[in-house]
This record gives sequence, C-alpha cells and structure tokens, in this order.
Amino acid sequence: MTSTLLFSPWRLRDVEFRNRIMAAPMWQYAGRNWRPTDWHLMNLGRMADGGCGLVFQEGTTVERRGCGTVGDLGIWDDEAVPHMRRLVEMMESCGAVPGIQLMHAGRKARQLPPDAGRGALQRSDDIPDWDAWDVIAPSAIPLAGEGAAPPREMTVADIRAVIDAFVAATRRADAAGYQVLDLHAAHGYLLHSFLSPLANQRGDAWGGSLENRMRFVLETVEGIRSAWPAGKPLFVRMSCIDGAPGGWTLEDSFTLVRRMHALGVDLIDCSAGGIAGSPLPAGQRASYGYQVDLAAAVRRETGVPTSAVGLIVHAHHAERILQEGACDLVALARELIHNPNWPIDAAIKLGDDQGYRVMKSRGGFWLERRATTVPELQASTMGDAPL
Repeated sequence: MTSTLLFSPWRLRDVEFRNRIMAAPMWQYAGRNWRPTDWHLMNLGRMADGGCGLVFQEGTTVERRGCGTVGDLGIWDDEAVPHMRRLVEMMESCGAVPGIQLMHAGRKARQLPPDAGRGALQRSDDIPDWDAWDVIAPSAIPLAGEGAAPPREMTVADIRAVIDAFVAATRRADAAGYQVLDLHAAHGYLLHSFLSPLANQRGDAWGGSLENRMRFVLETVEGIRSAWPAGKPLFVRMSCIDGAPGGWTLEDSFTLVRRMHALGVDLIDCSAGGIAGSPLPAGQRASYGYQVDLAAAVRRETGVPTSAVGLIVHAHHAERILQEGACDLVALARELIHNPNWPIDAAIKLGDDQGYRVMKSRGGFWLERRATTVPELQASTMGDAPL
C-alpha cells in the first residue's frame, strides 16, 4: 500500500479537500453578457471529474468597470447567482471543492484578450455600455507597452465603492454555494496596483508609505471576511515580487501576509509579476517550478499556508514540493488544459493506493477495470509501448 502527500486529504476551517491538487483560476474569455456558458460548465466539470481536490472558477469581476475583456464573467448583480450555482453543482457532483476568484481589472480593463493580441479595445457600437466601462487605477499611469490610454485616478468615493462591490460579490458567491474564495491581488490588476509603488503614486492616505499602499487590500480583506462565512476558507493570490527596481518586494509580501492572516486569510496563492513585465531576471526563461521558491519563502517566514504555481508539470515533482514543505497545495493551470485527467495520471505514476479511484465518476470504475483485465496495457500518458 502506498500513500502520497499529493493525494492526502487536507482541511482548512470546515472544508476538506480530497487531495492537494488545485486547479488554478484560468480565464476562458468565453462569457456571454458577463454570464457563464456551457463552455464553462464543461471546462470546470472536466477538471473536477479528472480528480482535482479544489477547482477554481476564473477571475470573476465584482463590478462592470472591473471587466478586463468582453468575455469576462461578472457577479455584480443577484441575477448572476443561479448561473454560478449551476457551475458549483457540477463541480461538487464530481467530488471537487468549488472555488471562485474575485477580481477587478483596474487599469487592465477594456482590453483585447491575449489570443487577439491584447492592447486597448476601441469604442464599438457592439458594446452599448461603453461609457460605464471606466478604466480606473490608483494613479493615472498607463500600462507599459500595451498601447493603453492613461486610466482615471480613483477618488476616495471610487475606492469605497469598489470595496463595497467586493463585499457584495462575496455574499453572492456564498449564495451560489462556492466553498473557497480567492481574492485576486496579483498580476497588475487593481488590488496589486495599489500595493506596488510602480503603479501607485498617490499622495493621500491610499499611497506613499507601505502602510498606506496596503490599506486598500487590507480593508477589502476585512470586508470580505466579514461577509464570508467563518467556516469557509479565504485565499489571496499575490504577486510576491514585482521583479523590477523600485517595485513590490518579497519582504513587503511578508509584512502584508502577516497582516492579512490576522484578518482571517487562510492561504496565500503565490505568484509574481504583472506590473512591469516578467519578474524573471533579464535573459532567464521560466523553468519547472520557477515560482515555488516564493511559496516556500512565504510559508517559512510567516507560518501561513501557501499554494505554489509555475510550471508544475510532473507528478514526482509535485510530490517532492509538498514533501519538502514548500507549500500546502500545488496549483496547476495549463497542464490541466493539456491533460484534464492529470490527477489520475499522477496517482498511477506515483503508485498511490487511490489509483483510478481519484476519479469519482463511473469513468474511474471502467479505467480500473481495464487496468485489472489487461495488466500489461500501458496508458498513453505513460509513454509509447512497443506493439
């Protein structure tokens, strides 16, 4: 009998995850009128059925002007709740814990999707509420290299309205049945832009010192935690470093994480960059687990649980990361696009007892039966077998 850490259950507050595999939030750019479609149902369902313990819905915007593209999902009105509940019910039926990421695009709003080249959208009659799609940020500093016009610097009234929007969206997420909430404070979106001195050059109580730059995130966290049930975990996705001179640092992250943890944040979803290009040193390319060290550092220095992301591709690597204490959850994204059944594949490769039973549906029964009936058969993800 073999038991791995990757496939061990883990509990946060009142929520138990069947394993340590987290499907990270991945934008689909496929929303219609800010609502999910059958595509979202299929996409989230296949990762849940494939065996992930926690499956996150893509970043979902808390107000209309917070949308990044025309294909974003929004949860700024009560009519969104039944549409979201349908996704929750699908994920839960497959044995996964359903999570939602809440976000506001800030100065990355009103953009083309990546596969269309990014850059600013042009005014169009196809977007009837164009004028309501106001691009806001802590300071009127445009995105570098995106061809974007300067955003409007937020007033204090704007700041209060956005915090209120996050709190209202949290209540709707709870009503829809999500069990974990991930607050997006990374990758150059609104909350991250308040943290980074590269994007926040305000001279009031919301900018300048580290304390002031943290204020928006901390007040948002406090509001969300007051509206999110005590038994449900709260994550925060952070860019732990900007990776550019004069930007947000890892030491800044340690300070913020300790403050957020005191307010009820349970786990830090560790990433990097998004304000000023790549966080990697010049000339260095991303490699396997290239951001795991950030998760390890945050966990070590603050004692707060973390998830690690960044080219975690192979089963034995994922298991080693956990065994070494770098994180508590391993987050996969594009590898799950490549293979939505990655957890099943990982269990077989690691020789974990659960094997095909990682899949809770009848599919696991048939795969296990095939492996028992034809023991010499080698699955396609195990390499090519001689014929």
